[in-house]
Amino acid sequence: MSLVGFEHAGLTVADLDRTIDFYCGLLGLTLILRKPQATGELAFLDTGSGMLEIFCRPRAARASDVADGVSGVRHLTFAFDDVDAMVAKLAEAGVDIIEQPRAAHNRELIARVAFCRDPDGMQVELIERAASRR
Repeated sequence: MSLVGFEHAGLTVADLDRTIDFYCGLLGLTLILRKPQATGELAFLDTGSGMLEIFCRPRAARASDVADGVSGVRHLTFAFDDVDAMVAKLAEAGVDIIEQPRAAHNRELIARVAFCRDPDGMQVELIERAASRR
């Protein structure tokens, strides 16, 4: 028995169309499944190396950051070939950029990094991989 790979992470959102527009329309993921559920609507978005499972609850409250000293998922990370260009595209679309592109702290793995928020307030990290990982 061996690990095959990372499959998906699940998110709860308030507006599925808005979420699909952000992750697919701006970041480049691909919608592969969308269907109603008994208590909301479900979608799977493919990154090419794993998926996001998006569950929509229309009155879901906005996400909050994980507090210091509290366990939880801090952010989602997506790799791009040009973080500066991606951040410019997101800023032009009105996305909340919370940290402009800069050199990464973990240069063994990541060359450049920036952060934004998705439509529900979740932190999204945008990276360029280090040359050794391209």
